[in-house]
Amino acid sequence: MKILVTGANGFVGQALCKYHSKTSMDQVVAAVRRRGQVPGDITQKIVGDISGHTSWHEALDGVDAVAHLAGRAHVMRDTSADPLSAYQAVNTEGTLNLASQAAEAGVKRLVFLSSIKVCGEGQSRVSDDAYTERQSCSPSDPYAVSKHEAELGLREIARTTGLEVTILRPPLVYGPGVGANFLRLMQAVNRGWPLPFGGIDNRRDLIFLGNLVNAITLCTKHPAAANKTFLLADGEGLSTPALIRRIGAALNRPARLITVPPDWLHFAAGLAGKRMAIERLLGSLMVDSRAIRRDLAWQPPYSIEEGLAATADWFRQQQTKE
Repeated sequence: MKILVTGANGFVGQALCKYHSKTSMDQVVAAVRRRGQVPGDITQKIVGDISGHTSWHEALDGVDAVAHLAGRAHVMRDTSADPLSAYQAVNTEGTLNLASQAAEAGVKRLVFLSSIKVCGEGQSRVSDDAYTERQSCSPSDPYAVSKHEAELGLREIARTTGLEVTILRPPLVYGPGVGANFLRLMQAVNRGWPLPFGGIDNRRDLIFLGNLVNAITLCTKHPAAANKTFLLADGEGLSTPALIRRIGAALNRPARLITVPPDWLHFAAGLAGKRMAIERLLGSLMVDSRAIRRDLAWQPPYSIEEGLAATADWFRQQQTKE
């Protein structure tokens, strides 16, 4: 089987290429904007910037399945004059252009890495229902809107062509190479900083990078994945204090948690212009991943402890390089 991986130099793309390079018999082609490092002897195809005008014909030659991971990532401080258009150009128009050319090239399946943010920003209480594939979507920022529009367009392409489409909506992905808020949280725990989240009662689902790679690989070939949408998670939602304690255990560092009323944290975050960042630490985001477990008999191959241990090993290696 020949698989085209877009975004092969990215966080998820590098891990997927590394997995295939080490353990898979499939032939993988890495589509990248510019030449970079990919594992093993994987062939690279330079496609340039992704938009509604990108030519994919050479990269799609002889391809059976596409794992479409490339996209404009969620930007915390977006300086674009028109953020929605900037996201749509890559995540919507770029995705649908690829899918149309894939259908013309006779590709059997395209797996699209979307986001749980298509469903919404989470739940206000732990007792609220988890997100499922069946409920209405409620994207609330330009990134999520662009992903949702891509999903709608992909379903239409699947309906009118022979291309099978599988849509995956993961929550926050952690693992070796992680950045953003998760990395900052690891740095704080490693430095022994007191963190004011001891009294937070929430639950957030995550997915380890190795589990996501496993699910993507399965969805490129499983017959029952055709034209389905799946939500993914490790399967053990954690409160923010529990996650911090698990990170501390993985790093062999004490988790220094203090209790500060959530209203105070909200107030302080508002003054600092970090309201959305604090919401991700205080609020709940629960994901029902039973559909992919039922339909594809998928089970995450790694536990949260194993995922955090691998992430901690990578983190320590980075610290020794600095």
